Amino acid sequence: MGSLKDKCSFELGKNERILNLEKGDTWPKILKYNYEKYGQTKKAMRKKRFGIWEPFTWKDYYLKVKYLALGLLSLGFEAGDKLLIIGDNSPEWFYAELACQTNHGISVGLDADLTPSEIKYFAKNSEARFAFVQDQEQVDKFLQILDDLPLLKRIIYWNYKGLAHYHESILIGLKEVIHLGEKYETEYPGIFEKNLETGNSEDICSIVYTAGTTGLSPKGVIHTFKSLMINAENQLSLDPWLEKDNLLPYLPPVGITEKLFLIGCHLLSGCTLNFAEEPETRERDIKEISPDIVFYGARIWEQQASAIQARILGGDALKKFFFQKLMPIGYRIVELNYKKQKPTLHLKMLYWLAKLILFNPIKRAIGLSKARLCYCTGSMLSPEVFKFYHALDLPLKSVYETTEGGILTGVKNDEITFETVGQIYPGTDLRITAEGELIFRHPGIFIGYYKNPKETERVLKDGWFYSGDIGYIRDDGQLIILDRLNDIIQLENGKLLFPQSIECRLRFSPYIKDAWIVAGPEGKYVSAIIVINYNYVSRWAGQRRISYTTFTDLAQKDEVYELVKNDIERINKELSPEIRIKKYVNLHKEFNPDDGELTRTRNLRRKLLSDRYHELINAIYQGHSEIPIEIFLKQRDGRMGTIRTYLRVKSLEGVDE
Repeated sequence: MGSLKDKCSFELGKNERILNLEKGDTWPKILKYNYEKYGQTKKAMRKKRFGIWEPFTWKDYYLKVKYLALGLLSLGFEAGDKLLIIGDNSPEWFYAELACQTNHGISVGLDADLTPSEIKYFAKNSEARFAFVQDQEQVDKFLQILDDLPLLKRIIYWNYKGLAHYHESILIGLKEVIHLGEKYETEYPGIFEKNLETGNSEDICSIVYTAGTTGLSPKGVIHTFKSLMINAENQLSLDPWLEKDNLLPYLPPVGITEKLFLIGCHLLSGCTLNFAEEPETRERDIKEISPDIVFYGARIWEQQASAIQARILGGDALKKFFFQKLMPIGYRIVELNYKKQKPTLHLKMLYWLAKLILFNPIKRAIGLSKARLCYCTGSMLSPEVFKFYHALDLPLKSVYETTEGGILTGVKNDEITFETVGQIYPGTDLRITAEGELIFRHPGIFIGYYKNPKETERVLKDGWFYSGDIGYIRDDGQLIILDRLNDIIQLENGKLLFPQSIECRLRFSPYIKDAWIVAGPEGKYVSAIIVINYNYVSRWAGQRRISYTTFTDLAQKDEVYELVKNDIERINKELSPEIRIKKYVNLHKEFNPDDGELTRTRNLRRKLLSDRYHELINAIYQGHSEIPIEIFLKQRDGRMGTIRTYLRVKSLEGVDE
């Protein structure tokens, strides 16, 4: 790590962050504040049902939370109990979160696409006594693992479809729980209000699980109202959200960013959340809402950029012509803005024309014509993707956040740079160690991992959180994140390789869905394992009348290897010679979260991949041109069969080992 040493071992910060308690020091108290302020005069949420946007006022929100909280009490919910919440984005999710917290319980959000075995892990690890789930699919998952969850007391569902003939005593519908809550209030008047008022900022309110990128089991990150509220206030201090703003969130509040934005910033700002009818209708529904604030993970921004390019380049000649002629104008404006230079009058007129003909229609097509705040969260995003969106006049910017440490940085729209994640928020002390690792402390840091004191002691020392990320501060105070410390590879030639920076650039191609950068057992040279984007590559192949039978067959076609090669050569031109990609393989399948190869946020689990594909990696670095591989197929009668095929290893000319 010697090359980073000059940029490390310093400290920033030394400011104290004071929590603003004007609206309350817990989320339920702020909900009550909004209820008293807005009542029925303003929408808190809207949900599309059967093609109609159904509004929910702040009074609706408050009363749903109230009677769900009382209903939970009637079922035996106690202070400190954990409530698992699983489902797609919907108002019911938020009712459950705040109802649980009003009762001094702890919410545990989980992804809707988890398998039963994964749910079992989270339920047992969190010691959950209650579960709040969306529908029959989630109920069925729980019923499969029920014998392994002796602590689980009740499963509450909010979508009744398909559940009419389920008679397990552990099941109960949301409407019945609400009815129990109304009855409970007559027996114990004032208990909801008492519970709400006796909560305080130091109470534990959520366990947020890490993604498990390292291949180890996800860890439960314990947060208090105070830790979450400070992070949300930090975000709003830089980018104020307005009461009139609309959001249409992509994911439910499972991860830390969604938790801070959809619960924290929503409650503190009084804006309106909008929920798509189904995940499958989201692209259509977002066009109707045209939200003011948008935040996606890096993979979503990448996929959207790839989809736009693929649709236009695969479309009619006129669209392709305008795209090829007008996009360079947008890129030129971006370049001048980045250098703080003013465009000429002629360029301004051309840009106005480009916006009218191309950029504005693209923004309308993706539902972002009114977006004024656009955040990229999670993993790194390549400069190419940033420039693409800025050329469309979308002010996309990175947010650096961790599940344990919350949001660390922010940047105003007129100060965005593509290489950085912004400046450190006031109230944060930051150090960068001699190895380049970011360690920081502020009042919004988590208080530990649930039931994991050993791991807590490893990453939380004297109030300092050891993030595991490597980076440095530029002279202008902007933070640059390079990669995960454990993922950095030292090559045989002595150079440091940051895999994510190359992978995210490769994924900018509409034809590459995933990329995994490796350097072999001894770091001899750089290779890429590519997963093609089947949707767009198959369309491309069809236009050229290239015949194929399966994903594997398509990936191994000479023409597809040449297609991928063009994108790799584009990236290689931007890399120093020592870290250029020398060899590549088109993988026979997609990486799959259900197989553990990706996290649920589609980040690579590198250790697991290295173990699973070690023979493939060894073959690349032993000079093989073809690698035998067995593909497991499930036949119609349920039996498993195998097909033996070969993956080809291709070299790029002009790249030295």
